[in-house]
Amino acid sequence: MTRATPTDARRTDAGHPEPVPSRPRPSPPGRLRPWLVRLLVALLLAQTAVAAVTTAVRQTPTIDEPVYVATAAGYLREHRIRYNPEHPPLGKLVVAVGVALAGPRVDTDFTGDQTAAGRHLLYESGNDPWRLMFWARLPVIVLTLLFGLVVFAFTRDLAGPAPALAALALYAFSPDVIAHGSLATLDVPAAGFLLTSAWLLWRARGGGARRYLPLAGAALGAALATKMSALPALPVLVALAAWSTGLRRVRRATAAAAVVAVTAVAFVWATYLLVDPRLRWDPRQTHVPVVHGLRGLLVRLLPFPEAYRDGMRMQFGLENQAWQGFLFGHVYSGPRWYYLPVALVVKTPLGMLALWTAGALALVAVRRLRPAVPYVLVPAAVLLASAMTGSRDFGTRYAVFLPMFLAVAAGCVLVVRWPGRRVPTWAVVAFVAVSSLRTFPYYLPYSNEAFGGPAKTHLRLHDSNVDWGQDLGRLADRLHGRYAGERVWLVYKGSGVPSYYGIRASDPRRAPLRKVHGVLAVSDSAAARARGRLARLIRSSRQVGEVGHSITIYQR
Repeated sequence: MTRATPTDARRTDAGHPEPVPSRPRPSPPGRLRPWLVRLLVALLLAQTAVAAVTTAVRQTPTIDEPVYVATAAGYLREHRIRYNPEHPPLGKLVVAVGVALAGPRVDTDFTGDQTAAGRHLLYESGNDPWRLMFWARLPVIVLTLLFGLVVFAFTRDLAGPAPALAALALYAFSPDVIAHGSLATLDVPAAGFLLTSAWLLWRARGGGARRYLPLAGAALGAALATKMSALPALPVLVALAAWSTGLRRVRRATAAAAVVAVTAVAFVWATYLLVDPRLRWDPRQTHVPVVHGLRGLLVRLLPFPEAYRDGMRMQFGLENQAWQGFLFGHVYSGPRWYYLPVALVVKTPLGMLALWTAGALALVAVRRLRPAVPYVLVPAAVLLASAMTGSRDFGTRYAVFLPMFLAVAAGCVLVVRWPGRRVPTWAVVAFVAVSSLRTFPYYLPYSNEAFGGPAKTHLRLHDSNVDWGQDLGRLADRLHGRYAGERVWLVYKGSGVPSYYGIRASDPRRAPLRKVHGVLAVSDSAAARARGRLARLIRSSRQVGEVGHSITIYQR
């Protein structure tokens, strides 16, 4: 006869055990309580939201945004692919949600090209460009916050809640994520959908295939339907689908890969059908180059709509052009394979670089983390290698997937068993946060402390790294205040219309040097490539100020 213990359930008269009220278990030492985790997640994402919204309401349209906004308005009005066929529709459909809420006036009789269409919609149709651009950017900001939850969930699945909070903090304070996640552009949505697909494939391991494989395929399809730079991830993620279900079972692995691939392709088709159920696409309305060789074969074999494949042909045509780049004071023509790695070293917080490296090593070294390497490091490496072969050295936005994937890896540093790991890791995370907060609200021209901060970025990089036309409104405020009444000369690189913001300026490149006197404002991207007359003007002028770390003001 066994002796009853104090924990045995009491028995009723009928002989059935009487339930004993359960007592809450105290949390183990060092373990975060669920309510505290939720609170910290909310605070981190609130910080990102405040930074992104503040940035969005203060910046004038960047170079690419008016095209996307005009295309989104065209989708809503015409329900057909007309402008910007070189990019798939989904990212612009996201922007269209905000455009629909803004309710702009759209001139249905306008017949110009996509660049003129953006300018016409914002500045020549009776719309308020400040209001329209904010609403167009807002859906992208919401997506950016949701992708932060994916970073948290992915890392929590790998390593637990504390590492997940560290990963989310790195994501939330990433200057590149905030800068491009607050614009009506395609880079952050495409990268975030790829991260989501990788996370869902990780969750498909160990019996979750039926639930997560179709979702992973849909997320992959969303990335492909947003930007064609996601295409190199297609074979990687399809292979991961097979890997997730076990390669030893050939039929099951093949079926898993097929589910992800077919779902992704179907999602792309659905996106085009959502814009235009009749798929009215006329390649004669734009220049579609002929693509030969392996690239041409790839375009013909992919089972996507004709408009998508023509967009690929246009992208390959753009890659064949000789674009100008700028790196550490040197202007060059054609691509440099090392451009992106160097630009990332300049524009990524130092603490983030350290934790990315440590996190990648942790994934490889720690046995329990090693299965995640194909899901975190391999897609990031393939996408980076592909981006490095591109011909357009325009900015780290082409690698904005790194702050997402490598944040997941960085959080895993807290899993490594070495004494005192928590304090230095969180100290580095805090250093990243301070570096990010110091650049507020100028996230686009950010560079880390080793390279002089955002005020010095224009000396080393240009275009969307520094000056994408975002500070025309701030320049107007400066001219109306400090330089009121003076003659203004302007060399502006961007899509904004200076006269709309009250800037009455002339182009100094079209006037004799002896007549150029007064205030000379030059976009830093234009100054970086200055030659001839503009270079002489800058050399013979005195620098007196700057605006947003992207426009320099001279007195002449």
